[in-house]
This record gives sequence, C-alpha cells and structure tokens, in this order.
Amino acid sequence: MSGLRNALYAAVAGWVIHLAFPVFGWWPAAAIGLALLWGVLEKATVWRGLGLGFAAGLGFFLPLIRWTSVGVGPIPWVALAGMEALAFALWGASWALVRRKKLLSKRLWLEPVVFAALWTSAEQFRSMVPWGGFPWGRLAFSQVDGPAAGLAWLGGASLVTFFVALAGGCLGLAFEALRGRRILVPAFASLGAVAVTLAGTLVPLDASPEAGSLRIGVAQGSVPNLGLDSFRQARLVLENHIIATEELAEHAPRIPDLVVWPENAADFDPRVDAITRDALTGAAALVGAPILVGTIEYPPDGGRYNTSLLWTADGEAIGLYHKRHPAPFAEYIPWRGFAGIFSSAVDRVKRDMLPGSDVGIVEVPVDRLGREVPVGVVICFEVAYDSLVRDTVVGGSEIVIVQTNNANFGMTPESVQQLAMTRFRAIETGRTTVQASTVGVSAVVAPDGEILEETRLFTADYMLEEVPLRTSITPAVRIGGYLEWAFLLAPLLAVAWVGLASLRGRWEWE
Repeated sequence: MSGLRNALYAAVAGWVIHLAFPVFGWWPAAAIGLALLWGVLEKATVWRGLGLGFAAGLGFFLPLIRWTSVGVGPIPWVALAGMEALAFALWGASWALVRRKKLLSKRLWLEPVVFAALWTSAEQFRSMVPWGGFPWGRLAFSQVDGPAAGLAWLGGASLVTFFVALAGGCLGLAFEALRGRRILVPAFASLGAVAVTLAGTLVPLDASPEAGSLRIGVAQGSVPNLGLDSFRQARLVLENHIIATEELAEHAPRIPDLVVWPENAADFDPRVDAITRDALTGAAALVGAPILVGTIEYPPDGGRYNTSLLWTADGEAIGLYHKRHPAPFAEYIPWRGFAGIFSSAVDRVKRDMLPGSDVGIVEVPVDRLGREVPVGVVICFEVAYDSLVRDTVVGGSEIVIVQTNNANFGMTPESVQQLAMTRFRAIETGRTTVQASTVGVSAVVAPDGEILEETRLFTADYMLEEVPLRTSITPAVRIGGYLEWAFLLAPLLAVAWVGLASLRGRWEWE
C-alpha cells in the first residue's frame, strides 16, 4: 500500500507542477511541485525512483496536454503523455541512484544542484528525442510572469529550467532537514531558494529600438469551432482573413509596414490558385502593405510543405519559408501502420509534410525606413524548439513572427501555452515577437516579454502596433546551444560514473 500511496503523492506533485503553466499560470507551483517530489523520492530505490518518476510524469502531462485529445480521442493523448513521462521516470531513477550512494551526504549544498541538473538533463533529452523531441511543458516556459524569466536573456530555456529546479531542490532539502529538527540547514536552504528565484531580476532587459520601428498588423479571421474539421473550411478561413484585413485597413490610424496572416490562412497556394491569388493581392493593395501569409505547397514529386509567403500588391511572392520541423503524428505520420492501430485519425494526414531546409528569414521592404527589414519566421510548434528560433536571430532577424493555427484545439489552454513560449522567446532573443493565430490567441509581445496587445479565442479581430526593431545578440543566443549540451551530457556522465562505481563494488573484474 505504501508504494501505491507514494505513486499517488508523485502524481499529485506532477499535477502541482502543471499549475505553473497557463491557464493557471501560478509560476511558484513549479518549484513547490519539485520540492514535493524531493520528499516522495527521499528513500526510493532506483526501481522505485523509475516508477515514481513515471507517476509524476503522468500527473504532469495528462492535464497539461489534454488539448491533444480534441478531435482524436483519448488514446493518442494518453500515449503521448505516457511517452513523455518516461523522461520523468529516467530522472527519478537517476536521482534515486545518486541519493542511495550517499556521495553527496557530506556536501548537502550540492544535492539541490545535482537534483536540478538531472531534471534539466531529462527535460533536454525529451526535447530532442524521438522525432526531434517534444519540448512542450519545459519548466522555463512556465516562468514568463515570474522573476526567473530574466534568466532567459542570459542563457535560454535550459538555464531557466535549472534555476527553477534548483529552487525546488532547495525547498525540498529545507523540508527534509526541518523534519530532522535541524535549524541551520532549513534556514540556509530556504534563503537559497529565495535567492535562486529572484536571480533573474538582476538581468537587465532592454526593449528600446535599435534599428527603428516596424508598424505591424495582424489579421485574425477566425472560423467556427469544429475541432479537426476546421481543416475543411479552407475558403471560409481565407474570406474571414480578408474581412479582418479590410477592417484593419479601414480603422487603423496608420498604414502598416507589414500585415501578418496566420498559418493556413490561405490553404490554397496563391501561386497556383487564381481565387486565392486575386483575393490576397487585393487585400495587400487595400491595406497598403505586403502580407505574410501561411499556405500549403504541393511539390510535383509528392509530399507537401507548410509554407509562409510574403505577398505583395503586385500579385507575387517575394519571400518564402518552408517549415523546418513538421509535427510528427500531426503533419506527418511516423510508423503509419502501427500508429493506425491506435487511432484512425492518422488517415486524415493523406500526404506527409516535408521539412524545409532554410532558416526562416524573410526580407520585408519598408519604404518608410528606406531599407529591407529581415523578419524571422517560425511556424506553429516550431516556437518550442530553441535552435529554430535562435537560428533566425543569428541569421539577422530584427523581429520574430510565429504563425500558427490553433483551430483544431477548441477552447483548451493550448493557444495560451503557446503564447507563453512566444513571450519566452521575446526575452531570450531580445526581439519583439508576434503570435498570429487563425482563431487566437494572437498577440504582440515586446522584447522584455510584455504583451502589448492580444486577442481572444474564436473571435475575428485585428491588431496594429508600432514595435521596436533590434539587432543586438543576447548571451542566450550566443551560448544557448552550448548550455543545452552541457546540461544534457554533464549530469548523464555523473550518473554513469556513479553506476560504474556501484558495479565495481559488486563484481570482481579480474
């Protein structure tokens, strides 16, 4: 019974961590949930650590990604949650191994550091594998309204996650020592948790223009809430975005330099479909600015591309980006035959999405500035992947656009969870970021993560903001990739060393 009780406690701890993410957005819950896991795993063996970590992962992922069940049913939702929970299981086993060997018993201050490093390593691992990983639910993305967010500018998602987990480890150590009726350890550990939590407030965040400003408009046309059947509203979504653009042209006090339409706003490629071409060209002429529009491209040799086009009033595309990281089981189906056993929804993906090869940079001519402005473009879930956003900034982007289609997920928290990532990227890159969604939530975010304007779900709306253009490169963009590998490999090597030491103590090798 004690095993089941501990598994329940672990699941509750995972559920508490999920409260740090939208829609709840209670950022302290991440550290508190990790402190609870510290207590649950206090005397765990390696195998129990594996099981308790898995229970915590289910408690976290099942409520966090419940939006995946919309339209495709519970089996894919539970399967994805279970697969991602394996990373929690590996973390639980690793931490249990370290604690049982008592290698840090004389260096208590190191225990929270190792605790946090192992957590960050497991998180980084699941963000990379399989099929490019699933970074959704990284602790860093829950902290955009908390003091740790400033660390994103310094070292990116891995650094923020490490500091949040370190705060949780310090709290866990404090509670454990308090039960042992010690005084100094709980006091210093609690102070450490507070100091680690507030460290991000020391990082200066600059949101001032460095290369002028861009007047950017966003059209959110919306469609009826039909779940996965939203894909069948191709002409309607085009018409609705034309109407939203007309509203922008009529009521906006200034002429925009660029108007952004979301992913899939024109499901028929305007380069081959005359109706879409004429409508898009007319909208660009009416609003007086090029339109960055999401569409689908079908190459003659098969497959398809999720594409972003920069379309002008002259009726031509002068910029293009192909999505580099299509979403597995959504835009393409790995192991199609096997996956079809669990859900017939795989049959909705008739042609697999192909990955693009070029970094998302589109050059937007801005007469008001007398130059072309390099705009970074990522599509939908790509905002969750560190390197894809970082590459656009290294490539020269002065603003980052996130085009997305959230129509499939109904009134779930998916869109606001994605917006939290978009806000995080603004701080990390020091760039204005814009999330443009077919049905919301769309938003314009300042380089310090502040939301300047946003829309509501399933409403037709538009936005126009004059936002700063920036060219400086943040430390996170410069060293973020190195930090990711350091946080991934260093803890794994440490655990491997502990494991080998254990084997040497049990076996004669000569």
